[in-house]
Amino acid sequence: MRKALAWFTTLTAALLLVLGTAGAASAHAALLQTDPAQNSVVATEPTAVTLTFSENVTLSDDAVRVLDPAGKQVDTGSPGHADGKGDTATVGLRPGLANGTYTVAWRAVSEDTHVVGGAFTFSIGAPSDTSVNPAAVQGENADQTVAALYGIGRAVAYGAFAVLVGVAAFVLLCWPRGASVRPVQRLLMGGWVALLAATVAVLLLRGPYEQGTGLGQVLNLTLVRGTLNERLGTALAARLLLLAAGGVFLSLLVGQLGATEPEEEDTDGASARPAAAGADPDDPEERELRELERRAAERPQREARLALGVGGLLLALGLAATWSAADHAAVGIQVGVALPFDLLHLIAMACWLGGLVTLLVGLRHGAGAAVAARFSTVALVSVGVLVVTGVYQAWRGVGSWSALTGTEYGQLVLVKVALVLGMLGTAWFSRRWTGRLRTAGTADTAVDGADVPVEVPAAAAAEGSGGAGDSAGADADPERRAQLDRQRAALARAKQRRAQDGTPVHAGLRRSVLIEAVIAIGVLAVTTVLTNSPPGRVAAQVAQAAPAAPSAGTGSSTGRPVELKLPYDTGGKGPGAKGTATLTVNPATSGPNQLTLVVSDASGAPVDVPETDVSFTLPDRDLGPLPVTLTKSGTGTWTGTAQLPIAGEWVAAVVVRSDDIDQDTETKQLTIK
Repeated sequence: MRKALAWFTTLTAALLLVLGTAGAASAHAALLQTDPAQNSVVATEPTAVTLTFSENVTLSDDAVRVLDPAGKQVDTGSPGHADGKGDTATVGLRPGLANGTYTVAWRAVSEDTHVVGGAFTFSIGAPSDTSVNPAAVQGENADQTVAALYGIGRAVAYGAFAVLVGVAAFVLLCWPRGASVRPVQRLLMGGWVALLAATVAVLLLRGPYEQGTGLGQVLNLTLVRGTLNERLGTALAARLLLLAAGGVFLSLLVGQLGATEPEEEDTDGASARPAAAGADPDDPEERELRELERRAAERPQREARLALGVGGLLLALGLAATWSAADHAAVGIQVGVALPFDLLHLIAMACWLGGLVTLLVGLRHGAGAAVAARFSTVALVSVGVLVVTGVYQAWRGVGSWSALTGTEYGQLVLVKVALVLGMLGTAWFSRRWTGRLRTAGTADTAVDGADVPVEVPAAAAAEGSGGAGDSAGADADPERRAQLDRQRAALARAKQRRAQDGTPVHAGLRRSVLIEAVIAIGVLAVTTVLTNSPPGRVAAQVAQAAPAAPSAGTGSSTGRPVELKLPYDTGGKGPGAKGTATLTVNPATSGPNQLTLVVSDASGAPVDVPETDVSFTLPDRDLGPLPVTLTKSGTGTWTGTAQLPIAGEWVAAVVVRSDDIDQDTETKQLTIK
């Protein structure tokens, strides 16, 4: 108990240290600055539009598009990097641009391979009404079907990697005889096939996902070739080559271990050779002879396991590197430390989660107490590695306490931590069941499928154990013979089910392992979402580089104010935790609009809250979200100006934060004429 408390105190102190002292850094490209500035009004026409990001980006031929008020494209095309800087994107503008509001739609691939995009406006001379043809901006965001399939492919790849590596590690470290068990072989092959299929799917979907096109472009060889020229494409190609080698490794694993391992493994090294007839089993010479024979028999097994273990470790590290080298670990601060830590994190995750699945299967197919105890040790080491590497990754990705609670990435980290803690709690019960299983003795356990007495009716027992006379009588009476066959079959099924189910200790261990495995699926799902979410550190950079409040202008005189009432509930406590946010948009026409946001409590009285945010999105044109800078003008009241360049059905999103950790986001549709 004292040792566990010491470990907990040490890890907590480390977490406080790294999260409390973190600074700003970059990863997952975010737009920091634009020239001309977002929502600004410039006196003379610019010659180019330049965007600055938080990290290097890769640009396609139409990565930055500039549309005039009539929806006509006015850029010169083929954007590049300003002054050769990889974190910029610039595109030239045609001369002779008229006054009015221009829309810039952009899309790029960040250095960590994630696709980012958005839109903003600026005006020349003065703001104006604008109307953009939907066909002019289609494709600036990924097709929803392609994006969903791409995300599913990545999630399946993570899960298949965990199964493939975890099952192989379990067989090599804990249960070599498991290589000859059919369900374990199916797990190995299933993990290999699923990872191969998911990798091919991600490779084919990457091009349409980047370009924002539909499923019709999945087999476009030009897009596939473009993907292979990127960092992610190189990683995917390397993964396919490693999987080819992995197929050979699996055949050797099953062929050698399944053929050479002795049947009895849970004897803790005891020799299976019986003493020779007439020999004294306690004779020192006899014991020495048996020990020499045992060592001679185990030598090729140990050599085979060692060779397979080294080869499997190299393959696992190579497969893990195909994620680490093309994700968050490869960019940002301390890349030299982040990459090996990420590799260790992935391998430890696979050994734990994949091992749980194998143990769950093995408990029903001959894996006894010794196997469970060995995996308990492997799981303990894996958890230690996960804690150390996970704390570092959280610090590197989140960066501060405020980002931990105030950003999507930080909130996902908290969810993952909660799930892992749930797994640790369940693992504690699993270790207790394992200890009880080891000390229960052969009289109370069904180790390795040993026969266990089964209660059957006396008549069935008599029928099943009848002598020659009974058999003769049964042969003479077909009805009785059929009844006897049914009873024998029922007896055999009962014995088999009892051997699989084992004692209540076996059942308790299986239940706790099953709960761990279910929670593990949630951990993998959250991990997949984390890899697609901008790290919390970027939020600080974006906040520091937030554009200035837009210049005021005059909109269409035909509009009139529109009032949106959005009830909210942050789930917290205090006067501002629940109430109504009233957003007034004036004149609700294309161009600049004056905003007034009033936050009131449940009684209707204005109330101050720590933070409010407003943004607008035009879904059918794939524009937005366009953030609005708000200025506090009174108790519970904020004002600002929103530049809404296109008429249509916009969606207003209002965020109300009532304290450090509780906030709510409410949306409502708004018609801009």
